[in-house]
Amino acid sequence: MPNNANAAKADRQSQKRRLLNRSQHSSLRTLVKKFRTGLEATTTEVAAPAVTLAEVSKRLDQAGAKRLIHPKKASRLKSRLAKAQNKQVAAK
Repeated sequence: MPNNANAAKADRQSQKRRLLNRSQHSSLRTLVKKFRTGLEATTTEVAAPAVTLAEVSKRLDQAGAKRLIHPKKASRLKSRLAKAQNKQVAAK
């Protein structure tokens, strides 16, 4: 338990931030997952992914800029997703 008012307020703030960060991190992971599953879809009806690489790249850049994830992690994910998309396009 906090020993003074400042510590109590800091605790409340950190809990709020934690919930917000978890929510944002979860939605980012969901977006990446939707992109990957869209790439893996082999049927002709679902040939295009539900989420575009541009949308995912933008969200990853924003998350890196806000330090939700490390900027180099955002860059690495973007690179790997682009590589996977190019590999699928070349296979067609």
